[in-house]
Amino acid sequence: MMRVALGVQYDGAGFRGWQSQPTGVRTVQSSLEQALSKIADHPVKLVCAGRTDTGVHSVAQVAHFDTHAARSARAWVLGGNAHLPPDISLHWACAAPDDFHARFSALARRYRYLILNQPQRSALWRQRATWYYRPLDAGRMHTAGQALIGEHDFSAFRAAECQARHPIRTVFELTVQRYGHGVALEVEANAFLHHMVRNIAGVLLAVGVGDQPVEWVREVLERRDRTQAGVTAPADGLYLLAVRYPERFGLPTAAPDHWGFMR
Repeated sequence: MMRVALGVQYDGAGFRGWQSQPTGVRTVQSSLEQALSKIADHPVKLVCAGRTDTGVHSVAQVAHFDTHAARSARAWVLGGNAHLPPDISLHWACAAPDDFHARFSALARRYRYLILNQPQRSALWRQRATWYYRPLDAGRMHTAGQALIGEHDFSAFRAAECQARHPIRTVFELTVQRYGHGVALEVEANAFLHHMVRNIAGVLLAVGVGDQPVEWVREVLERRDRTQAGVTAPADGLYLLAVRYPERFGLPTAAPDHWGFMR
């Protein structure tokens, strides 16, 4: 039996999230498993680095599966893509050590949240970025977000249905930058709670538009009360940007992020 790791991109707009659900519900996992099972000539079961919700996109999701089928990396990628819908693509495949686990071996995940900040909605960026028509101060958002860096109890940013055993997470980096009519929030942490990034985005939007002071973000964090933390931002603008692993696993590094946001 051999373990195979994969790099996956997908447009989440047409999927009910990553995780397989009852028959008839379109998910990323089920679409990938169907395609890869044809190449392997046996049922394939995937494990991913981070399960994304309905409408959430991925630039570089990582997954793994076990197989006894002898196939080259090229065969997994080209064969898999031939059987996948156009809104999912495999970017790489490689043999992984038996102790590699797409979820539990990850050191960090990085997400990007894209906001289209202009008076008019965009037909081209529909379901690719969250539209927010009120002017945003990206500098205030960035300053406020620094209160979240470090190890904290993120109960105030946790969805009610979150199944994580505890709310303690470590945020390594959080930035907010403006690119023309766009605002990009990026956050990297060891792991994330359910809706954590979207809840962070919702809180920072309230600061960016001037409805709340910069200090409010720290107050929300310290209260540990989700009911005091504002709205959950829509899924449209959320992207799983990268997953980081120990070098010893020898996984391909993520492709350089050449695509910009309305520069």
